Amino acid sequence: MFYWAAVFLVIALVAGVIGFGAVASVSFSFAKVVFVVAIVLFLFSAVFGARGRMR
Repeated sequence: MFYWAAVFLVIALVAGVIGFGAVASVSFSFAKVVFVVAIVLFLFSAVFGARGRMR
């Protein structure tokens, strides 16, 4: 997931430099969403993985 967040971030940066504002904002929005989802999934797996090892 972090890979896809990085890909969308690079697309947004390149599109912003070239001047495609709409493409840049959409790609940056996708990058933020994918990054947040990856962080949430990481936290869930860390919490439930640690809880499973304690038993």
